[in-house]
Amino acid sequence: MKGEKIEVKGTEITIFEINQNDYLSLTDIARYKNPDEPKDVVKNWMRSKNTIEFIGLWEKLNNLGFKGVEFDHFI
Repeated sequence: MKGEKIEVKGTEITIFEINQNDYLSLTDIARYKNPDEPKDVVKNWMRSKNTIEFIGLWEKLNNLGFKGVEFDHFI
């Protein structure tokens, strides 16, 4: 699953294609903000209320086995 790379604002971002869908590396994007510890940027994104709501909506639309009631405690 080798990805091609693009450069955005001086940061190299990996793009993966899986089942004809393109995905960007969040870790590569986070390196723009914090080149030494991109995981800290990703952790902050994952804690954001907007991110959690987006993940819940994405799951409702794309995951037939999604259990919304079990997801409620994350919100």
